Amino acid sequence: MPKSTHKPFVIGVAGGSGSGKSTVTRQVVAAIGSENVAVVMQDDYYRDQSHMPPEDRRKQNYDHPDAFDWPLMTQHLAALRKGEAIAMPVYDFAADNRSSDTITVKPAPIIVVEGLFALYDTKLRNMMSLKIYVDTASDVRFIRRLQRDISERGRSTESVVNQYMDTVRPMHKQFIEPTKRNADVILPHGANGPAVDIITTKVKSFLQEMGRGVD
Repeated sequence: MPKSTHKPFVIGVAGGSGSGKSTVTRQVVAAIGSENVAVVMQDDYYRDQSHMPPEDRRKQNYDHPDAFDWPLMTQHLAALRKGEAIAMPVYDFAADNRSSDTITVKPAPIIVVEGLFALYDTKLRNMMSLKIYVDTASDVRFIRRLQRDISERGRSTESVVNQYMDTVRPMHKQFIEPTKRNADVILPHGANGPAVDIITTKVKSFLQEMGRGVD
């Protein structure tokens, strides 16, 4: 990335499981071009659990803030803002553990931080230019999570339902939904078109200021 007097424009995209966070991120990337965006996925920053047997990993509460490696995530976002590439970890949800693989994320003028707790940590929030909370009805979120976990993560219907009742629902109410108050923009009904258009317009304006206009 060429040297610039502008710091990257960092967008935080938070919301409950199945709210449509990834859809918002994809729409932003599509609107301004992947070459202009670095995406940091909080889902890949779950703590390494190699010291635990597989049966114990499955019992962990993955919907609590303590499940994440906050120091590494903060360090990586700070590095991207300074124009440095990072080796983002890759989480293997089938094994309930961090993979040995990493993904190289190169610096870009726009950085999107997407995750359940994207707006939870003060240090992360202080590095953000725009904070978004994707607000979607709980029944819609549950159906999306059920479909995803069965098709993409090899889970059974029973295990998804049990996890939802035991941890996902109570953790959402206790930790995730309250981060709505930290948002600059709340997107009702998920990734609705008009709201995303407003966001991408603001981002395009920032890129034009940097001399990197988007058609």
